[in-house]
Amino acid sequence: MSDQNCPPAVPEPLKNLEIKYTKIFINNEWHNSCSGKKFPVINPATEEKICEVEEGDKEDVDKAVKAARAAFQLGSPWRTMDASKRGLLLNKLANLIERDRLILSTMESINGGKPFSAAYLGDLDGAIKSLRYCAGWADKNQGRTIPMDGEFFTFTRHEPVGVCGQIIPWNFPLVMLAWKIAPAVACGNTIVVKPAEQTPLSALYVAALIKEAGFPPGVVNIVPGYGPTAGAAISHHMDIDKVAFTGSTVVGKLIKEAAGKSNLKRVTLELGGKSPIIVFADADLDQAAEYAHHGVFYHQGQCCIAGSRLFVEESIYEEFVRRSVEKAKKRVLGNPLISEVCQGPQIDKEQFENILKLIESGKKEGAKLECGGARWGDKGYYIQPTVFSNVTDDMRIAKEEIFGPVQQIMKFKTIDEVIKRANNTTYGLAAGVFTRDLDKALTFTTALQAGTVWVNCYSSLSPQCPFGGFKMSGNGREMGEYGLHEYTEVKSVVIKVSQKNS
Repeated sequence: MSDQNCPPAVPEPLKNLEIKYTKIFINNEWHNSCSGKKFPVINPATEEKICEVEEGDKEDVDKAVKAARAAFQLGSPWRTMDASKRGLLLNKLANLIERDRLILSTMESINGGKPFSAAYLGDLDGAIKSLRYCAGWADKNQGRTIPMDGEFFTFTRHEPVGVCGQIIPWNFPLVMLAWKIAPAVACGNTIVVKPAEQTPLSALYVAALIKEAGFPPGVVNIVPGYGPTAGAAISHHMDIDKVAFTGSTVVGKLIKEAAGKSNLKRVTLELGGKSPIIVFADADLDQAAEYAHHGVFYHQGQCCIAGSRLFVEESIYEEFVRRSVEKAKKRVLGNPLISEVCQGPQIDKEQFENILKLIESGKKEGAKLECGGARWGDKGYYIQPTVFSNVTDDMRIAKEEIFGPVQQIMKFKTIDEVIKRANNTTYGLAAGVFTRDLDKALTFTTALQAGTVWVNCYSSLSPQCPFGGFKMSGNGREMGEYGLHEYTEVKSVVIKVSQKNS
């Protein structure tokens, strides 16, 4: 009897991936950039050019916004479409992505450096499930009647916000595309997407699937380009009603500032993190060490929720460090298309160099380098899995988001102490606690200032669960029912009646 919950077997990646889509997607048509410029897309494993993509800029964003605004007009095919039909379109898109799963996972691996099996099982599964989850909400985002005082009949309407600008990060390009477009489409908005300049290929491929699925022209438009040009044009645009961004806190501040200086558009931000994982002596050490390892090394550490501040209770500290180093040394680096490889390259030269600088700062500031700490190989942006022990809270590696395969292990003595230290950061995206003591676990779920707190697990994400940060890790939530609220305006309708009856 087969297990219905077993993940699909991982096939071999495509040997000769053809890049079909490199142009700007507006109104269900492919366009050259207005400037005539293109930009190179690089394979981070080889440092070689994959292809060139049309470089969108302000003029291209303007064209996309006009198309999105036209699609959003009252009486348009999109605005008059049944909500259930929007759900059908999202489900059809999910089916097409599933059909082309092998193409897209190979593309994610080559373009982003992610191990192929992680892309095939994790990213594609996450994108497909997110689309299907939001498809189910399309005809359930409903208002309510309100028993207002006086002779009135009052109800609320949940209306789409309008034209939404969405700026996608490079670390999870396909999953984040789904997280952005799925709730926006389910609620009836129209969209202008800017994929990251490092990883635009999967978004452009999905654009072709959006057209194939039957989305009306102008509902989803995709403009590849650079952040300071195309991204800034979206953030400052006077005819964009909302902007959603996933990326660094530095850029998130610029987007929020631009929104304030333009039309005060609504903003949701999912930003950086320096997430704590706290391991108590009573925890299952095998479980805790495994989750902590994957929590910081998954996708070469290029995760906003990376558990990059690991606090371990003093009595088990040395043993936990030993286990962590043992796991790090077993990681297999290399071509991410090879099945045995579990760690690919960093995304680009800039990130690669920043990570190495932070590793050097850890050495200079007195942390003990247990393993790694240098480049791996002589081609591609690879960094050895790195573990530091004897880390103190004032070191740069304990404070700054590294976004690389670097684990910092600190020790603690008391509950009160570790709560204060865990919260002593400008970030608040995620946290984890490992303990067999239920009272202790519940204390930490309340005390930790983070949008998600995992107990005896880490990085456990699902489309049903809202995701977002406290403090400088962002504003708003993505996915879950809460994620729909970010793409909905609530309108109160009050009607005078001659007589009200209960």
